[in-house]
Parts: sequence; C-alpha cells; structure tokens
Amino acid sequence: MKILQSLVIFGGIGLSGYYGITYSAHPVLAQIVPDHTLGDNPSVVKPNVEVKGLPADLIEGGATRGDNLFHSFSDFNVGDLQRVYFANPAGINNILSRVTGSNISKIFGTLGVDGAANLFLLNPNGIVFGANSQLDVAGSFVGSTANSIVFGNGTEFSFRQNSSHAHAPLGDVG
Repeated sequence: MKILQSLVIFGGIGLSGYYGITYSAHPVLAQIVPDHTLGDNPSVVKPNVEVKGLPADLIEGGATRGDNLFHSFSDFNVGDLQRVYFANPAGINNILSRVTGSNISKIFGTLGVDGAANLFLLNPNGIVFGANSQLDVAGSFVGSTANSIVFGNGTEFSFRQNSSHAHAPLGDVG
C-alpha cells in the first residue's frame, strides 16, 4: 500500500510539473511595449480594434519621414491567437520597426499591415516564428537581426548596443 501511495504522490507531482512546464511554455505574450525613443512621435498600441473584420491590436503613431514610417519598441511579441497590425497611413510605402530591449521577439500569432506597405522588423537579439504564426502583409516582409538599416543617403535607423537607448537620426530619410 505504501508503494502505491508513493506512486500516486510522485505521479501527482510529476503531472503537476508536466502541466506547469506545458502551460508556461507559451505564456500570453501581449508584450508590445513602445520605447519612446522617437521623441515626439511615439508608437501607440490600441488593443481590441477591429482590423479586417476581426479583433486585433493596432499599432499607430510613429515617426514619418517621406514615404517611411518608423516605430520603436522595447519589447515586441505576438502571442498565440493574437492579431497585431501596423496602421498604414496614406502615402506610406515602408513601415520600419526596431526592438531596442534585450529580448528575442516571439511571433506566435498573426503579424500584419492594415494596408499595402512593406514591413521591416529589426531585432538584434533575434526573431522567432512559432508553428501557428502568420504574416498578413500585402507588401514585402523583412525580419532581420541586424543592428541597423542604412538608407541610400547614408541615414541610419539603428540599435546601439553600447547605449541604454536606440537612436534614430531620422532627418531626411528618403
């Protein structure tokens, strides 16, 4: 009888440990945190907005330079079943977003653009797409672990490892 009780106790501990690991492997990742490094043009996350007929988080704001729209985040993750879209204002052809924090970006749900712009996601720490992730973009998508994007005129949209903040000398990006 003592052996059976031990098996039940240890089996229960084993199962609770298993379920704890299983259910904590993909926590709710609704972590899209603007970092406010773009000055007077912060990114704004609006939760539970209707996009393409379904609820989603909509990212608005950002810094506009020519036909480019810049966003900056300290964390950027899309959880299972979560839908995250970037707003695409008129005249914008490219949406460039960077992650300045120290975490990998985990895309487990849908990441998209509410329009036809190209989407660039820059995170030097890495970008992981889960088995159920989806991209919903009419333009192109570029995900990169580079530290910066340099434009034809030499202007740079960067993440600086030696600084507590990223810098965006956006001047005349074009």
